[in-house]
Amino acid sequence: MRWSLNLGSIAGTAIRIHVTFLLLLVWLGAIFYRQGGPEAAWHGTIFVVLIFVCVLLHELGHVFAARRYGVRTRDITLWPFGGISSMERMPDKPSQELIVAVAGPAVNVAIAAVLILWLGPRFNLEALTEIENPAVSLAVKIAGANIILVVFNMIPAFPMDGGRVLRALLAMRMGNARATQVAATIGQGFAVVFGVLGIFYNPMLIIIAAFIFLAASGEATQAQLRAVAQGTLVSDAMVTTFESLPTSATVADAADALIRTTQTEFPIVDGTGHLRGVLTRAAMIKALKDRGPDTPVLEVMADVPTVHANTKLDVALRALMQRGQPVIGVTDTKDKLVGLLTVENLGEMMMIHSARPETGSEPGPWSNMGR
Repeated sequence: MRWSLNLGSIAGTAIRIHVTFLLLLVWLGAIFYRQGGPEAAWHGTIFVVLIFVCVLLHELGHVFAARRYGVRTRDITLWPFGGISSMERMPDKPSQELIVAVAGPAVNVAIAAVLILWLGPRFNLEALTEIENPAVSLAVKIAGANIILVVFNMIPAFPMDGGRVLRALLAMRMGNARATQVAATIGQGFAVVFGVLGIFYNPMLIIIAAFIFLAASGEATQAQLRAVAQGTLVSDAMVTTFESLPTSATVADAADALIRTTQTEFPIVDGTGHLRGVLTRAAMIKALKDRGPDTPVLEVMADVPTVHANTKLDVALRALMQRGQPVIGVTDTKDKLVGLLTVENLGEMMMIHSARPETGSEPGPWSNMGR
């Protein structure tokens, strides 16, 4: 991820910190310094860092719970508003998603419990509500912060942990796609509330509100795509009318093809019909600017995955999302390119499916609806 610093990895998951988090530390350190001098700045900064260590442990709880069900996590990124785990996917079964969702808050509960037990007689329940008081010990502050993290994360605002718990419980009764839509709508409602509160109380809530609203919408769309893909083959959804470029083509040739067609991704095919790579519009424009029109397309194309035409569409959709590529090549039994599967035509297929009246019959092939 751009503007992120890699801190290493834990069990194959990269740990990153966004530069805005470092800016937050500097900003808070300056506030603490103005309030109480160097000592206050030092203690305040340590407190914030320890909170985010707890946030990291929270995310690792999700990671290891998901790994139990065969779901890998590429990275964890710490932002000023919390941590984000980039899982390849969520577990298929609602009961498994429920466990993954509660695993993170369970880590915070465990941290708070250990600190409270360690404090013993020194623990004062009223002090948990005074974590900003300099007189309160650091251990009490961390315990209180973890309790706040649990309460906040369990708000049923999808895709926060509480929202995922809600989605999992709903999916046990109404299916994943419908449950995601309901949970996303509720999450967006909470986002509006957070946004309003942020205007009057804490601007950070506005950032959180924007993240929740957009993430809920995105996940609802992905769930609808997965529902449409169930029982459909790649051959039913692929684009079969497209223009490809030979391996001898230059970026200038690609630019001409971009102007005369509606395509934004051009497959590079060798003389035997095998896919060598794909040149995207963004890569083409960058190459024209940086390297010139005579640059061979082989030098600026991107490698993309391929799937067989008879592959189930939900399997191909998963590969498309995991790789983060805008297109997947579709091949026949001889590994020759016969079609393309793009994010755009999947979105068009989803819109058509949503507009069709519910007849109770199986949907027909989608290939005639492609471009």
